Amino acid sequence: MFSCWLSRLYWALSKPTGRTKPLIWGSLSRSLVLSSQRRIPELSSFVARTNTCGELRSSHLGQEVTLCGWIQYRRQNIFLVLRDFNGLVQVVIPQDESAASVKKILCEAPVESVVQVSGIVISRPPGQENPVSHLETKMPTGEIEIKVKTAKLLNSCKKLPFEIKDFLKKTEALRLQYRYLDLRSSQMQYNLRLRSQMVMKMREYLCNLHGFVDVETPTLFKRTPGSPQQFKQLLMVGGLDRDFWGKVWVSSQNHDSMLFFKCRYFQVARCYRDEGSRPDRQPEFTQIDIEMSFVDQTGIQSLIEGLVQYSWPNDKDPVVVPFPSMTFAEALAGYGTDKPDTRFGMKIVDISDVFRNTEVRFLQDALSKPQGTVKAICIPEGAKYLKRKDIESIRKSAADRFKQEVLPVFLKASRNWNSPVGKLIMEEQGLQLIRLLEVQEEDVVLLTAGEREKACSLLGKLRLECADLLEAGGVVLRDPALFSFLWVVDFPLFLPKEENPKELESAHHPFTAPHPSDVHLLYTEPQKVRSQHYDLVLNGSEIGGGSIRIHDAELQRYILATILKEDVKLLSHLLQALDCGAPPHGGIALGLDRLMCLITGAPSIRDVIAFPKSFRGHDLMSNAPDSIPPEELKPYHIQVSWPTDPEAEKSSLNHPCHPES
Repeated sequence: MFSCWLSRLYWALSKPTGRTKPLIWGSLSRSLVLSSQRRIPELSSFVARTNTCGELRSSHLGQEVTLCGWIQYRRQNIFLVLRDFNGLVQVVIPQDESAASVKKILCEAPVESVVQVSGIVISRPPGQENPVSHLETKMPTGEIEIKVKTAKLLNSCKKLPFEIKDFLKKTEALRLQYRYLDLRSSQMQYNLRLRSQMVMKMREYLCNLHGFVDVETPTLFKRTPGSPQQFKQLLMVGGLDRDFWGKVWVSSQNHDSMLFFKCRYFQVARCYRDEGSRPDRQPEFTQIDIEMSFVDQTGIQSLIEGLVQYSWPNDKDPVVVPFPSMTFAEALAGYGTDKPDTRFGMKIVDISDVFRNTEVRFLQDALSKPQGTVKAICIPEGAKYLKRKDIESIRKSAADRFKQEVLPVFLKASRNWNSPVGKLIMEEQGLQLIRLLEVQEEDVVLLTAGEREKACSLLGKLRLECADLLEAGGVVLRDPALFSFLWVVDFPLFLPKEENPKELESAHHPFTAPHPSDVHLLYTEPQKVRSQHYDLVLNGSEIGGGSIRIHDAELQRYILATILKEDVKLLSHLLQALDCGAPPHGGIALGLDRLMCLITGAPSIRDVIAFPKSFRGHDLMSNAPDSIPPEELKPYHIQVSWPTDPEAEKSSLNHPCHPES
């Protein structure tokens, strides 16, 4: 009777009323059923074991279990520790003559060999528990051990290039070369399992709670303007004696704008960019791509805040929403970058008015120019923690890398300024500096002067360098357990081209919609137009970027042809789609690798990717990419010839397909 009542209730909840959208009710009822059926995952189903090594506790005493795993280490041929993805457990090697064959297998198998053991779960002798007290968590299975009855060697292991122990330091190149071994480490297991759990929660949030549809878009596509560096791919069209160049997918914005009929779409997408590798970048990466119709910037931001909060790991401090927001102009003025780390202060302050009548020559020269300014940051207790060589290194870095001068000024205990130009700082100027920068004794002030954007950019980089130096001295500025999210908005729609500043290029991509208040400027002063582009920043790293898209074909055509001087024919497919009743739409892409890197505290995104590329874009495990034999290139009418000029040859060695690279 009760089950019948439940069935009717479920049927009633699933059936839409006249006031309710079927999609919403359907997804809610399904999510309720899913929630009621949630339970602890069965990790030993369909396999040749009864339990995992890490799950056994004192509650399993007396049970007969079968375990499979790797031999972590052995002690005096009496004990061995067996490891699988779920943890460790101690195994007692039988010493009696009747179990000689079992002892032989377990004592002679090399470390990291794979074995299967069966036995009884027993308590460890008093005083030999690990952990000894319940306050310790060194070994969760430390109260029990396995008294082995039978053992089977599943695969013997030869001598390894390194031991599978987290505390042993290995070079990244060695880890990538033997990635199949590195993946056995507990840290890599944690990183990849956490990544899987978060992606699953994201799918649940988007599909079950908000009615999104998971749609795959093509990996291979044509070359389009305004994209980042693209990998070129030669395609032989079947049945035609012609060759065509396409590109490997950089991002899905072309297809995003043509999926508006879906109303809400997302995908976990693999993307490619022909760019140099860095700790937060590599040639292939994964992003969570999201697109919605009939939405504005606030709607996208609220969705993403909920997504992050819903999928956030349970072992981290909870995320507080809404995330704070900052304009692009405010970020540059206060932090010298569009991705500020807001976990610590040392903000940039404009002190131009303090030095309007200065006698310091390089400050005078800067302020005499139209865009000239004087900016400064205050380094707390810099005189205490920064050595003279650190200050000189900062000045040299500014001169060599940025062609700008930096002036260090120390506030001594006597309230006097210690600086090469200290005598030129008048008393009133010194008091204003103390007030504007909130300078305390032993603080160091770094001054620079020049064009506004260059001065802010320089101090933004020096701010981070000084933070590194202070933390190396023991000062905690950036709490690794703190996750500081920030929205950066109101980016410029266009930027001057580096090679020709009189021409403009898209700051984000050419499909970004202009700010509603600035549309009229498109036809008179396009360089002043703000965009509906927004970035999500976490601890100084950009982890997401998106925009409200242009849905009007004529406006899109005008921006492409008139402002950007692009060939409209390359995007004729998009313009035709926009002409067929495209609704207002927008979206965002979250960098999954960067997000996971920050959450786990990994030094590089390569530590949260199963099989990443090296710093030079190589797969060290398989020695990819490889050269292509001439006979395979012949059908494509391609002949590869490397330069003979010494300088050109030197640069070509960095090409991943060069035979000597």
